[in-house]
Formats: sequence, structure tokens, C-alpha cells
Amino acid sequence: VQLQASGGGLVQPGGSLRLSCAASGISFSINTMGWYRQAPGKQRELVADLTSDDRTLSADFVEGRFTISKDSANNMVYLQMNSLKPEDTAVYYCYARTDQPGYAYHTYWGQGTQVTVSS
Repeated sequence: VQLQASGGGLVQPGGSLRLSCAASGISFSINTMGWYRQAPGKQRELVADLTSDDRTLSADFVEGRFTISKDSANNMVYLQMNSLKPEDTAVYYCYARTDQPGYAYHTYWGQGTQVTVSS
């Protein structure tokens, strides 16, 4: 299994970024796909995830600014981030976890992509 995150970078406050996660060796039909982030000196935290049956969970700090989506045909997961704030600065990680009964439970992590929000 490989999760390859990309799309991070430097953006000004109020700007937008779209993160992408290319997944291989994994089935979206039995996995929740999502994004976590980790800021310096802080614990890794959930940003948003999308279950195999398309239910979405977002952290309170998202406040409607971020949208998670997936393209199951191409095994891609996206995080559209708008109205970015300096406190959104972090390394963003793509992850996957099994969410269907009857399957062995696994969690997978990508390598992370840096998002820096600064003027």
C-alpha cells in the first residue's frame, strides 16, 4: 500500500490549496480515506475523513473551509482548503483505515506534505 500526498506549499492567509493523495494497493470500497495534520510541537489531529460509504467527518476547526472528496475510479483523495489561516500551518498526512466488518483492520499513512500559511 502506498499513499502519496502532494499539493502543499506556501500560501498567504485567506488563500487556497488543494492537497492530493494518490493511493495504490488499497480499495476505497472497504476503507475510510482522510487527512490528518501535525503542527510543530503539537499532536497529530484529524482534519477530515470520508468513509467507504461516503460519510464525512470534519474537525471543528475546519468550519466549512475545507472539503474532502475522492475519485474512486482513479484512487485519488483530495482536500480542498480555502480561507487558510496561519494556524493551519502543519504537515498534512493522507491516511487510510479499514472500515468494513469482516476485513482485517489496517491503518496506512502517507509521507506528508507541508502547508505553510504566512504573509
